[in-house]
Amino acid sequence: MTSPSPSAAPPPYRDPSLAMSKRVEDLLERLTLDERLAMLHQHVPAVPRLDIASFRTGTEALHGVAGLGVATVFPQAVGLGASWDEDLVRAVAEAVSVEVRAFHRHRPTSTGSGTNGLQIWSPVVNLLRDPRWGRNEEGYSEDPVHTARVGTAYCRGLAGDHPTYLRAAPVLKHFLAYNNENDRCVTSSGLRPRVLHEYDLAAFRPIIASGAATGAMAAYNLVNGRPCHVSPLLEDELRRWARQTGHELFVVSDEQAPSNLVVLEHYFEDHATSHAAALKAGIDSFTDHREDSATVIGRLREALERGLIEEEDVNRAVRRQLQLRFRLGEFDPDLDPYAGIGPEVIDCPEHRALARRAATESVVLLKNDGLLPLNPARAPRIAVIGPHADTLYEDWYSGTLPYQVGIATGLCAALAQRGGEVVCVQGADRIALRSRTTGEPLGGTAFDIQEWGDGVLTLCEAGTGRYLSLEDDASLVAERTLLKSWFVDETFRLEPAPDGEGDTFLLRNVRTGRYAALGPADGEVRVTAESPATAERWQRELLRDGAAEARAAAEEADAAIVVLGNHPMINGRETEDRTGIALPKTQEALLRTVAAVRPETALVVMSSYPYAVDWADTHLPAVLWTSHGGQETGHALAAVLLGEADPAGRLPQTWYRGDDELPHSLDYDIIKAGWTYQYHRAAPLYPFGHGLSYTDFAHRDLRLSADSMTQYGSVDVTVTLANTGSRPGSEVVQLYVRPLDARYQAPRLRLADFRKVPLEPGETRELIFRLSAERLAHWDVTTGAFTVDPGDYEVLLARSAENIVGTTRLTLTGPAPSPRAVVDRRTPAVDFDDHADLILVDATRASGDAVAPADPARPATLLFRSVDLTGAVRFEAEVAREGDAAGEPSVELWAGERKLARIAVPVTGDQYAWTTVATELSGVEASLHDLTLVLHGRIRLAAFRFDSSQANG
Repeated sequence: MTSPSPSAAPPPYRDPSLAMSKRVEDLLERLTLDERLAMLHQHVPAVPRLDIASFRTGTEALHGVAGLGVATVFPQAVGLGASWDEDLVRAVAEAVSVEVRAFHRHRPTSTGSGTNGLQIWSPVVNLLRDPRWGRNEEGYSEDPVHTARVGTAYCRGLAGDHPTYLRAAPVLKHFLAYNNENDRCVTSSGLRPRVLHEYDLAAFRPIIASGAATGAMAAYNLVNGRPCHVSPLLEDELRRWARQTGHELFVVSDEQAPSNLVVLEHYFEDHATSHAAALKAGIDSFTDHREDSATVIGRLREALERGLIEEEDVNRAVRRQLQLRFRLGEFDPDLDPYAGIGPEVIDCPEHRALARRAATESVVLLKNDGLLPLNPARAPRIAVIGPHADTLYEDWYSGTLPYQVGIATGLCAALAQRGGEVVCVQGADRIALRSRTTGEPLGGTAFDIQEWGDGVLTLCEAGTGRYLSLEDDASLVAERTLLKSWFVDETFRLEPAPDGEGDTFLLRNVRTGRYAALGPADGEVRVTAESPATAERWQRELLRDGAAEARAAAEEADAAIVVLGNHPMINGRETEDRTGIALPKTQEALLRTVAAVRPETALVVMSSYPYAVDWADTHLPAVLWTSHGGQETGHALAAVLLGEADPAGRLPQTWYRGDDELPHSLDYDIIKAGWTYQYHRAAPLYPFGHGLSYTDFAHRDLRLSADSMTQYGSVDVTVTLANTGSRPGSEVVQLYVRPLDARYQAPRLRLADFRKVPLEPGETRELIFRLSAERLAHWDVTTGAFTVDPGDYEVLLARSAENIVGTTRLTLTGPAPSPRAVVDRRTPAVDFDDHADLILVDATRASGDAVAPADPARPATLLFRSVDLTGAVRFEAEVAREGDAAGEPSVELWAGERKLARIAVPVTGDQYAWTTVATELSGVEASLHDLTLVLHGRIRLAAFRFDSSQANG
């Protein structure tokens, strides 16, 4: 290959009049194999001979440009989800992508070279199944319809409206079923087919099929025993949905995940094999070893030399990258409509106003017995109390706040012209920790102490607000005012000394687990003690009683606002799940102290996730929630508290009660476990979709355009909404559906559509929703496809999942489903109707699912309902068994209460070595049966089959 001479015509890839596919192929052919291999790493080097710039995948922009400096900070994603406002979310994303463009051209990169990338690793569309998830703040909702709608809006805002060029390229995170942090790289999310298709895939499918997203990121976890980075679902589902859009989907790995395939997951024996498998599975870009591309490219080169991949595998991934880069305007700078965006857009006045609007519309009023909105004429003195009284926080995926308007500051500004007064106290104890050995206070100073749950504390130096931090040399220094780092060294526990002498404590760093001790030579305090035996004892001297301070402020006020919640970097963050949903004990105690002296107390929960605020709901007149809402949080809350804005947010996930025992965090079977509003049976504290207004709404005249429709039809659902109150406000009209007599375990109800509607006092509006039969479909395990059963369904008009304000019946017509056919056909074991004590596993490293007992000492059970066994004379099972095991590994077969057979399972060699075991059957009744398979021992079952006499003959 040679470079064209300066006088030659531009090569085809530089000709914008040609079809993009031709330009891509032309450029691909000009690249050498080495140049193409280099493009498989996150940090793609320039190709000077072809005048191709360097390229980097991945700029974080979940609710503002993150990690690159000062940028407009919008509410966390869960807060944007709480707005239920697709137009607003799209506007936020547009503002974010405009700032991304400014950073691309006008701000240095974190590495000092190249430009900031235009491929955006946002939004996160993982569903908020478990509120204890450490990254709850990053998702939009527990519901796939809601998440897909909001996610589509965010993607469209990022991408822009130009028919040819993208403003930015949105990438969906994290594929798939990623909802736990603890041991996230080695845990497997068990997804039975119904959960896979109806729940987890359902959040991704509409966004990709619409063309709104340009790529996806594979998740750290495994699904059914197989790492997501080698999942066949990347091709079988994601890319299948994308084909209709006319654009290829560009799939990236998560940070260090390709190496994890060998190092942590031990799924492959060496990196060349693992990288080859990931490339062939559909990973186009390897985010691994940071800027060190040589390691990753060396592994892929080895894979090529060993014949594990072919050159076309490389070309396929590079082709997808080039398509994206062409769409981003890289090769047509004069035609790129977004090339002229300048740095003045970053935190511009328009974006500040949008940040305030977004923060305001995401506030959810959970309870109100008439305290709100506050009237400064009746309550001129307001006490704002708590750790979040006037403090805002950055999370891992937020930008640097350009300014901060806390709640107390926002209220002060709002009340300045109305004669009101705001008193702000944190309610934190101020203490000194005196060494029992020397009598000197730790650091020679006092500390304000805050508890964030599970006894985890931060200690901020009195007067400066600087966090006490563990340094690399194990010393303790108070230097940082911002807590935002991958490794948090600023959290501690004060543990009672085991000897109990003199009410003394041990100071223990949470991250290292070590205790503070005095150096034997110099007497300096260092966190070096491995056990309490060698740790220094500290006396806790109370210098200021935070509860007493809060009580006094509340007593002197006309109303109190207590602002509690989490710190986004502590006890519930990336790499760390929460252990529960209760408020930190000291925060709960502070709330009760204030409420005891000031009945006019409102609780504001500012948090990344739900809390069980049962006591507050019972004893306080008002409770509100906001996510960490960004730079304009204080203005937004002040507007809502004072009634200048209606509380327009609605909950995007269920708030469970404190005594509600939640399922295990790794139980991803929402049907069996009872997760989310769809399947959870116990009454929640606050349901999905809940949120109150300062005005009143009436929902009238719910009607259908037809009482019945076919399995492929649709009807219009009409409702009249009226604002019957005296204030303007917004209502989120929610439409749910449910079957009335399902042959499967159906959801209690399921969101089908929603719309946010602002209305002036006295205004009435007629709303029409198009309800297609598709919204009533479920994944039929008997056919391996979505189906809509004929029968009666209920269409429910609601203000939340528990507040139904209207119902009507809809009949679906069509042929009745046939009984499950299992004779003379293969039935995958995972296509069960119910199960007990089993796990889902991989059938091979490349494809297929199987089942196995969760504990080989206990039998696992699979139930297949209404099975037609007519003509069955032989039973076969595809099984694998690794090594010897205690007991008698076997498969039992039952038809109703009758045991048909028990087949021993021999050792096959390993978990991927499959064999077929069989037995003859006799006397099987030609009728429908509930078929049960019972697995004993350390075995795997991939599928089974019944043969008829005709098949045997």
